[in-house]
Amino acid sequence: MGAAKCRILCVDDHEDSSAMLKILLSESDYEVHVANTFAEAIALVQVHEFDLYVLDKQLPDGSGTDLCRQLNQLTPDVPCIFYTGDAYDLHRREAMAAGAGAYVSKPDIDGLIDAVQRLLVERDCAVA
Repeated sequence: MGAAKCRILCVDDHEDSSAMLKILLSESDYEVHVANTFAEAIALVQVHEFDLYVLDKQLPDGSGTDLCRQLNQLTPDVPCIFYTGDAYDLHRREAMAAGAGAYVSKPDIDGLIDAVQRLLVERDCAVA
């Protein structure tokens, strides 16, 4: 009866981080998919529609910045959030220039949840 759950793709090469994000965001009533590599993320995007991407900056087969650019080309209406241990302002500027809607440094979970809610507020799947 209600709106569909927002579908989030989390891309992080650290499986413990991916698992934690999946549990945390699922508890907030989001449907969460996980990819551990750039290639896995692109493969999932070709099969599923997502409402938001949460990306790490460093991936084993490419950079999160390059992934953000490619995701923005494939799905220009879907925002990206960087959730990464790279807290340097240079990295933040690079991510925002690549099209990110937010950049949150690990382990700021509250900042991540705030960014997720802020970027999903206008989506049809958002919780009222």
